[in-house]
Amino acid sequence: MNRIPAWYMRGGTSKGVFFLASDLPDDPVQRDAVLLRVIGSPDPYGKHSDGMGGATSSTSKVVLLSPSKRPGCDVDYLFGAVSIEAPLIDWSGNCGNLSAAVGPAAVHMGLVDTKGQDAVLVHIWQQNISQHITSRVRLRAGLPIETGTFQEDGVAFGSAEIELAFIEGEDASTALLPTGNVVDILEVPGVGPIECTLITAGNPTLFIDAAALGFTGKESQQDVNGNAALLARCEAVRAHAAVAMGLAMTAERATQERPATPKLSWVAPADSYVTSAGVTVDKSEIDVLARILSMGKLHHAFTGTGAIALAVAAALPGSVVARNLRRAGGSGESTPIRIGHLSGKLSIGATVRRDGEGRWAMDKAILSRSARLIMSGWVHLPS
Repeated sequence: MNRIPAWYMRGGTSKGVFFLASDLPDDPVQRDAVLLRVIGSPDPYGKHSDGMGGATSSTSKVVLLSPSKRPGCDVDYLFGAVSIEAPLIDWSGNCGNLSAAVGPAAVHMGLVDTKGQDAVLVHIWQQNISQHITSRVRLRAGLPIETGTFQEDGVAFGSAEIELAFIEGEDASTALLPTGNVVDILEVPGVGPIECTLITAGNPTLFIDAAALGFTGKESQQDVNGNAALLARCEAVRAHAAVAMGLAMTAERATQERPATPKLSWVAPADSYVTSAGVTVDKSEIDVLARILSMGKLHHAFTGTGAIALAVAAALPGSVVARNLRRAGGSGESTPIRIGHLSGKLSIGATVRRDGEGRWAMDKAILSRSARLIMSGWVHLPS
């Protein structure tokens, strides 16, 4: 296998290489070896100079699509977060940003019928976390419209809006609150007791008060990503949360085997701040300050799945997120929550409900993003 059909796409604030699953080896070990080589990982220099990766957690990603085997769905979507330095692809979670590119990619790959339509609602089955996603894609001459005035902070150019709905069915594969508690206290050696909300909406995510780790919620990547001791403390908290959530047997295994999930996010009450683009965001424009780590580094904006988790947590009475909101949270619905992140603002709404046994469950989350096909053709491997 020296060349493989591929589509290189932006979705939200992320980029990834998209494939038809049938074009890759069936054996997972062989498949992952091929994908690692495509991206250019592992790269001890951290540059991805010999592959398609962008050498950041937002641009070191792969997506596999196939005709859906799920009733009522058009396409099955499998996401892989590719480690930059290690020979590892983490298949444990979803990418909410690249979810926006799945509908357009399905159109480009011929997986959905667009004949005579000016828009198509693509029903997506997210295989990593067993979730139904709908994506409304506007069309012109049977192809996705990519130009427009929709602007999302963290993306340089305007584009066409793609409306996403993340829907949790009655048969959700995991509990929304894996410990059964809205708030837990983690005992983390070397860090101390950390109060947090552990939640599985969007992706497994833990939320802590920014002050618990000495943060303000206004941190830049320069403040965080160059501080090895600070990142080590964050990873210790994240790894112990993985154990508490039942996602890993030990904190050590969480660090080694699933760096992508759970995500760690810290939140703080709304306050004015300056974005990475030098734009001032007034505290009246947002409801909460938030930052999130992705693959061990501070994300340059805010992950789509993290936004889903934050909006759902905001709807839970007494959660870490709800008590940091500028307006009252914990009402069962959070529409919309305006998140102040490193690159600007992001709005998302979510609703939760009690299930038949009185446990909290996610109903759905609504998010608008954009996407664009950057390259299509063949990706080549060394002979």
